[in-house]
Amino acid sequence: MERRVLAAGSVTRGLLGLAVGAGLCYCAYRVLASKEKKKKKKHVTGGRLQEKVSNMTVVQRVQSGGTVQIENIPTSASNLEPHHLKALLEMLDSNTNDSSVQEQALVTLCNSAAFSTNHDIIRNFNGIKIIGRFLLHPSPKIKTKALNALNNLSMNLQNQEQIKDFLYDVCNDIKSSSLNSEVQLAGLRLAINMSVTNNYHDYLEDYIPCFFTLLVDGEEATKVHTLKVLVNLSANPSMTLVLLSSKAPSSLTNLFGSNTNREILIRALTFAANLSENLDRQQHSNGQRHYEDYSLYAFLFRDKTMFQRNLVALLQHPDKDIKEHVARLVCPQKLN
Repeated sequence: MERRVLAAGSVTRGLLGLAVGAGLCYCAYRVLASKEKKKKKKHVTGGRLQEKVSNMTVVQRVQSGGTVQIENIPTSASNLEPHHLKALLEMLDSNTNDSSVQEQALVTLCNSAAFSTNHDIIRNFNGIKIIGRFLLHPSPKIKTKALNALNNLSMNLQNQEQIKDFLYDVCNDIKSSSLNSEVQLAGLRLAINMSVTNNYHDYLEDYIPCFFTLLVDGEEATKVHTLKVLVNLSANPSMTLVLLSSKAPSSLTNLFGSNTNREILIRALTFAANLSENLDRQQHSNGQRHYEDYSLYAFLFRDKTMFQRNLVALLQHPDKDIKEHVARLVCPQKLN
Protein backbone atom coordinates (compact mmCIF):
# COMPACT_ATOMS: atom_id res chain seq x y z
CA MET A 1 0.00 0.00 0.00
CA GLU A 2 1.32 3.46 -0.84
CA ARG A 3 2.36 5.37 2.25
CA ARG A 4 2.43 8.79 0.63
CA VAL A 5 -0.90 10.27 -0.44
CA LEU A 6 -0.88 13.24 -2.80
CA ALA A 7 -3.35 14.64 -5.29
CA ALA A 8 -2.59 11.81 -7.69
CA GLY A 9 -0.55 9.29 -5.64
CA SER A 10 3.02 9.25 -6.93
CA VAL A 11 5.48 12.14 -6.89
CA THR A 12 5.10 12.97 -10.56
CA ARG A 13 1.37 12.40 -10.66
CA GLY A 14 1.06 14.34 -7.43
CA LEU A 15 2.73 17.39 -8.95
CA LEU A 16 0.59 17.23 -12.06
CA GLY A 17 -2.48 16.63 -9.96
CA LEU A 18 -1.84 19.90 -8.14
CA ALA A 19 -1.73 21.80 -11.40
CA VAL A 20 -4.90 20.10 -12.54
CA GLY A 21 -6.46 20.97 -9.19
CA ALA A 22 -5.63 24.62 -9.83
CA GLY A 23 -7.30 24.33 -13.24
CA LEU A 24 -4.24 25.45 -15.14
CA CYS A 25 -3.12 22.37 -17.05
CA TYR A 26 -6.68 21.68 -18.13
CA CYS A 27 -7.08 25.25 -19.28
CA ALA A 28 -3.80 24.98 -21.18
CA TYR A 29 -5.08 21.87 -22.92
CA ARG A 30 -8.27 23.68 -23.91
CA VAL A 31 -6.29 26.57 -25.38
CA LEU A 32 -3.94 24.33 -27.37
CA ALA A 33 -6.74 22.11 -28.61
CA SER A 34 -8.74 25.11 -29.74
CA LYS A 35 -5.73 26.52 -31.50
CA GLU A 36 -5.18 23.29 -33.41
CA LYS A 37 -8.76 23.32 -34.66
CA LYS A 38 -8.57 26.95 -35.81
CA LYS A 39 -5.20 27.11 -37.55
CA LYS A 40 -6.34 29.89 -39.87
CA LYS A 41 -6.70 32.30 -36.93
CA LYS A 42 -3.66 34.13 -35.63
CA HIS A 43 -4.62 33.81 -31.95
CA VAL A 44 -6.61 31.32 -29.94
CA THR A 45 -10.11 32.43 -28.96
CA GLY A 46 -12.32 30.82 -26.35
CA GLY A 47 -9.91 28.96 -24.00
CA ARG A 48 -10.44 29.56 -20.29
CA LEU A 49 -6.78 30.30 -19.77
CA GLN A 50 -6.85 32.96 -22.49
CA GLU A 51 -9.98 34.49 -21.00
CA LYS A 52 -8.26 34.69 -17.65
CA VAL A 53 -5.35 36.53 -19.23
CA SER A 54 -7.21 38.70 -21.74
CA ASN A 55 -9.59 40.02 -19.11
CA MET A 56 -6.61 41.75 -17.53
CA THR A 57 -5.93 44.16 -20.40
CA VAL A 58 -2.69 42.44 -21.19
CA VAL A 59 -0.69 45.44 -22.27
CA GLN A 60 2.20 45.45 -19.84
CA ARG A 61 4.65 48.16 -18.85
CA VAL A 62 8.36 47.50 -19.23
CA GLN A 63 11.28 49.52 -18.00
CA SER A 64 13.59 50.87 -20.68
CA GLY A 65 16.21 53.55 -20.35
CA GLY A 66 14.77 54.79 -17.08
CA THR A 67 11.31 55.46 -18.54
CA VAL A 68 8.18 53.37 -18.60
CA GLN A 69 7.21 52.26 -22.09
CA ILE A 70 4.44 50.06 -23.45
CA GLU A 71 4.88 46.69 -25.09
CA ASN A 72 2.09 44.49 -26.37
CA ILE A 73 1.94 41.03 -24.81
CA PRO A 74 -0.04 38.23 -26.52
CA THR A 75 -3.41 37.65 -24.90
CA SER A 76 -2.85 33.90 -24.57
CA ALA A 77 -0.29 32.51 -22.13
CA SER A 78 0.42 29.74 -24.66
CA ASN A 79 1.66 32.37 -27.13
CA LEU A 80 4.16 34.03 -24.82
CA GLU A 81 7.73 33.80 -26.11
CA PRO A 82 10.92 34.11 -24.04
CA HIS A 83 11.30 37.82 -24.75
CA HIS A 84 7.75 38.43 -23.51
CA LEU A 85 8.51 36.59 -20.26
CA LYS A 86 11.71 38.57 -19.90
CA ALA A 87 9.81 41.83 -20.38
CA LEU A 88 7.26 40.89 -17.72
CA LEU A 89 9.98 39.98 -15.24
CA GLU A 90 11.90 43.18 -15.93
CA MET A 91 8.72 45.15 -15.33
CA LEU A 92 8.21 43.36 -11.99
CA ASP A 93 11.82 44.01 -11.08
CA SER A 94 11.48 47.73 -11.81
CA ASN A 95 10.55 50.31 -9.22
CA THR A 96 6.94 50.61 -10.30
CA ASN A 97 4.52 50.88 -7.39
CA ASP A 98 1.45 50.19 -9.48
CA SER A 99 -0.05 47.18 -7.69
CA SER A 100 -2.56 46.54 -10.49
CA VAL A 101 0.27 46.17 -13.01
CA GLN A 102 2.18 43.94 -10.61
CA GLU A 103 -0.86 41.75 -10.08
CA GLN A 104 -1.53 41.44 -13.81
CA ALA A 105 2.07 40.50 -14.52
CA LEU A 106 2.09 37.87 -11.76
CA VAL A 107 -1.13 36.31 -13.06
CA THR A 108 0.29 36.18 -16.59
CA LEU A 109 3.52 34.58 -15.33
CA CYS A 110 1.50 32.13 -13.24
CA ASN A 111 -0.51 31.07 -16.30
CA SER A 112 2.66 30.82 -18.36
CA ALA A 113 4.22 28.57 -15.71
CA ALA A 114 1.39 26.10 -16.31
CA PHE A 115 3.42 25.13 -19.40
CA SER A 116 6.49 23.10 -18.46
CA THR A 117 8.40 24.57 -21.40
CA ASN A 118 8.46 27.92 -19.59
CA HIS A 119 9.83 26.60 -16.28
CA ASP A 120 13.49 26.80 -17.25
CA ILE A 121 12.99 30.05 -19.18
CA ILE A 122 11.53 31.87 -16.19
CA ARG A 123 14.21 30.49 -13.86
CA ASN A 124 17.03 31.48 -16.23
CA PHE A 125 15.69 35.04 -16.32
CA ASN A 126 15.98 35.16 -12.51
CA GLY A 127 12.20 34.94 -12.39
CA ILE A 128 11.93 32.84 -9.23
CA LYS A 129 13.84 35.37 -7.15
CA ILE A 130 11.93 38.28 -8.68
CA ILE A 131 8.56 36.63 -8.02
CA GLY A 132 9.64 35.46 -4.56
CA ARG A 133 10.27 39.00 -3.38
CA PHE A 134 6.54 39.69 -3.71
CA LEU A 135 5.87 37.31 -0.81
CA LEU A 136 6.79 40.28 1.37
CA HIS A 137 4.30 42.58 -0.37
CA PRO A 138 1.70 44.06 2.02
CA SER A 139 -1.22 43.26 -0.31
CA PRO A 140 -2.77 39.80 0.24
CA LYS A 141 -3.85 39.76 -3.41
CA ILE A 142 -0.28 40.30 -4.61
CA LYS A 143 1.04 37.68 -2.18
CA THR A 144 -1.52 35.16 -3.41
CA LYS A 145 -0.60 35.75 -7.06
CA ALA A 146 3.10 35.34 -6.25
CA LEU A 147 2.45 32.12 -4.33
CA ASN A 148 0.37 30.74 -7.21
CA ALA A 149 3.15 31.50 -9.68
CA LEU A 150 5.76 29.82 -7.48
CA ASN A 151 3.43 26.87 -7.03
CA ASN A 152 3.35 26.21 -10.78
CA LEU A 153 7.09 26.77 -11.05
CA SER A 154 7.71 24.31 -8.19
CA MET A 155 6.68 21.43 -10.43
CA ASN A 156 10.26 21.56 -11.69
CA LEU A 157 12.90 20.07 -9.37
CA GLN A 158 15.55 22.59 -10.43
CA ASN A 159 13.15 25.39 -9.62
CA GLN A 160 12.53 23.90 -6.19
CA GLU A 161 16.19 24.38 -5.37
CA GLN A 162 15.67 28.15 -5.67
CA ILE A 163 12.15 28.25 -4.23
CA LYS A 164 13.43 26.66 -1.00
CA ASP A 165 15.00 30.03 -0.15
CA PHE A 166 11.48 31.43 0.23
CA LEU A 167 10.00 28.55 2.23
CA TYR A 168 10.29 30.38 5.54
CA ASP A 169 8.39 33.32 4.07
CA VAL A 170 5.77 30.90 2.73
CA CYS A 171 5.35 29.26 6.13
CA ASN A 172 5.15 32.63 7.86
CA ASP A 173 2.35 33.61 5.47
CA ILE A 174 0.53 30.35 6.25
CA LYS A 175 0.87 31.01 9.98
CA SER A 176 0.11 34.73 10.08
CA SER A 177 -2.53 35.15 7.38
CA SER A 178 -6.25 35.01 8.08
CA LEU A 179 -7.62 31.53 8.68
CA ASN A 180 -8.85 29.88 5.45
CA SER A 181 -7.73 32.89 3.41
CA GLU A 182 -6.54 32.70 -0.17
CA VAL A 183 -3.00 33.51 1.00
CA GLN A 184 -3.06 30.61 3.46
CA LEU A 185 -4.41 28.13 0.91
CA ALA A 186 -1.92 29.26 -1.74
CA GLY A 187 0.92 28.86 0.76
CA LEU A 188 -0.26 25.37 1.68
CA ARG A 189 -0.43 24.35 -2.00
CA LEU A 190 3.18 25.43 -2.43
CA ALA A 191 4.19 23.59 0.76
CA ILE A 192 2.58 20.42 -0.63
CA ASN A 193 4.73 20.58 -3.75
CA MET A 194 7.87 21.40 -1.81
CA SER A 195 7.34 18.47 0.56
CA VAL A 196 6.90 15.83 -2.16
CA THR A 197 10.57 14.91 -1.80
CA ASN A 198 12.44 14.74 1.51
CA ASN A 199 14.86 17.48 0.46
CA TYR A 200 13.22 20.43 2.22
CA HIS A 201 11.35 18.87 5.13
CA ASP A 202 13.65 20.50 7.65
CA TYR A 203 12.45 23.92 6.44
CA LEU A 204 8.95 23.03 7.67
CA GLU A 205 9.86 21.63 11.11
CA ASP A 206 9.23 24.77 13.14
CA TYR A 207 5.74 25.17 11.66
CA ILE A 208 4.41 21.69 12.47
CA PRO A 209 2.45 22.94 15.55
CA CYS A 210 0.86 25.55 13.27
CA PHE A 211 -0.20 22.78 10.86
CA PHE A 212 -1.79 20.87 13.75
CA THR A 213 -3.76 23.97 14.74
CA LEU A 214 -5.04 24.36 11.18
CA LEU A 215 -6.35 20.79 11.35
CA VAL A 216 -8.51 21.78 14.30
CA ASP A 217 -9.61 25.29 13.32
CA GLY A 218 -9.55 25.28 9.52
CA GLU A 219 -12.35 24.70 7.06
CA GLU A 220 -12.46 21.57 4.92
CA ALA A 221 -10.16 22.83 2.15
CA THR A 222 -7.61 24.06 4.68
CA LYS A 223 -7.64 20.72 6.49
CA VAL A 224 -7.20 18.72 3.28
CA HIS A 225 -4.29 20.90 2.12
CA THR A 226 -2.64 20.74 5.54
CA LEU A 227 -2.99 16.96 5.71
CA LYS A 228 -1.33 16.60 2.32
CA VAL A 229 1.71 18.39 3.72
CA LEU A 230 1.70 16.29 6.90
CA VAL A 231 1.29 13.01 5.00
CA ASN A 232 4.37 13.90 2.96
CA LEU A 233 6.33 14.68 6.13
CA SER A 234 5.18 11.49 7.84
CA ALA A 235 6.39 9.38 4.92
CA ASN A 236 9.94 10.46 5.80
CA PRO A 237 11.20 8.29 8.71
CA SER A 238 13.64 10.98 9.80
CA MET A 239 10.69 13.30 10.53
CA THR A 240 8.93 10.84 12.85
CA LEU A 241 10.51 12.06 16.10
CA VAL A 242 9.96 15.71 15.16
CA LEU A 243 6.29 15.16 14.33
CA LEU A 244 5.51 13.05 17.40
CA SER A 245 7.35 15.45 19.74
CA SER A 246 5.56 18.54 18.41
CA LYS A 247 2.91 20.28 20.47
CA ALA A 248 -0.59 19.36 19.35
CA PRO A 249 -4.10 20.25 20.54
CA SER A 250 -5.90 17.34 22.20
CA SER A 251 -8.95 17.98 20.00
CA LEU A 252 -6.89 16.79 17.03
CA THR A 253 -8.24 13.30 17.75
CA ASN A 254 -11.68 14.51 16.63
CA LEU A 255 -10.42 14.19 13.05
CA PHE A 256 -10.71 10.42 13.42
CA GLY A 257 -14.44 10.37 14.13
CA SER A 258 -16.80 8.36 11.96
CA ASN A 259 -18.60 11.55 10.87
CA THR A 260 -15.47 13.20 9.53
CA ASN A 261 -15.40 14.05 5.83
CA ARG A 262 -13.98 11.10 3.87
CA GLU A 263 -11.17 13.08 2.19
CA ILE A 264 -10.02 14.35 5.56
CA LEU A 265 -10.41 11.05 7.38
CA ILE A 266 -8.44 8.98 4.86
CA ARG A 267 -5.54 11.43 4.90
CA ALA A 268 -5.60 11.68 8.69
CA LEU A 269 -5.48 7.88 8.96
CA THR A 270 -2.64 7.69 6.45
CA PHE A 271 -0.70 10.29 8.43
CA ALA A 272 -1.19 8.35 11.68
CA ALA A 273 -0.39 4.99 10.06
CA ASN A 274 2.85 6.32 8.57
CA LEU A 275 3.91 7.56 11.99
CA SER A 276 2.91 4.32 13.70
CA GLU A 277 4.90 2.16 11.30
CA ASN A 278 7.97 4.39 11.49
CA LEU A 279 7.67 4.49 15.29
CA ASP A 280 7.54 0.69 15.51
CA ARG A 281 10.71 0.39 13.45
CA GLN A 282 12.56 3.03 15.43
CA GLN A 283 11.56 1.58 18.80
CA HIS A 284 12.60 -1.84 17.57
CA SER A 285 16.04 -0.42 16.76
CA ASN A 286 16.57 2.30 19.35
CA GLY A 287 14.21 1.59 22.22
CA GLN A 288 11.46 3.71 23.81
CA ARG A 289 11.72 7.52 23.84
CA HIS A 290 10.11 9.96 26.24
CA TYR A 291 7.39 12.25 24.88
CA GLU A 292 5.78 15.19 26.71
CA ASP A 293 2.10 15.15 27.68
CA TYR A 294 1.32 17.91 25.15
CA SER A 295 2.93 16.03 22.26
CA LEU A 296 1.22 14.44 19.28
CA TYR A 297 2.49 11.08 20.53
CA ALA A 298 0.60 11.48 23.81
CA PHE A 299 -2.70 12.06 22.02
CA LEU A 300 -2.29 9.28 19.46
CA PHE A 301 -0.30 6.42 20.89
CA ARG A 302 -0.53 6.36 24.67
CA ASP A 303 -2.86 3.78 26.22
CA LYS A 304 -6.62 4.29 26.18
CA THR A 305 -6.61 7.49 24.16
CA MET A 306 -9.65 8.89 22.39
CA PHE A 307 -7.80 8.16 19.15
CA GLN A 308 -7.66 4.44 19.90
CA ARG A 309 -11.34 4.34 20.86
CA ASN A 310 -12.17 6.06 17.58
CA LEU A 311 -10.20 3.43 15.66
CA VAL A 312 -12.28 0.64 17.15
CA ALA A 313 -15.44 2.40 15.99
CA LEU A 314 -13.98 2.97 12.52
CA LEU A 315 -13.53 -0.77 12.04
CA GLN A 316 -17.30 -0.80 11.50
CA HIS A 317 -17.14 1.99 8.89
CA PRO A 318 -18.94 1.09 5.63
CA ASP A 319 -16.12 2.53 3.46
CA LYS A 320 -13.66 -0.21 2.46
CA ASP A 321 -10.74 2.18 1.98
CA ILE A 322 -11.20 3.63 5.45
CA LYS A 323 -11.25 0.14 6.95
CA GLU A 324 -8.00 -0.71 5.18
CA HIS A 325 -6.34 2.41 6.57
CA VAL A 326 -7.61 1.60 10.07
CA ALA A 327 -6.21 -1.93 9.71
CA ARG A 328 -2.73 -0.48 9.24
CA LEU A 329 -3.06 1.06 12.70
CA VAL A 330 -4.94 -1.67 14.56
CA CYS A 331 -3.09 -4.65 13.07
CA PRO A 332 0.39 -3.41 12.13
CA GLN A 333 2.67 -5.85 10.38
CA LYS A 334 5.26 -7.44 12.64
CA LEU A 335 8.86 -6.48 12.07
CA ASN A 336 11.15 -9.18 10.78
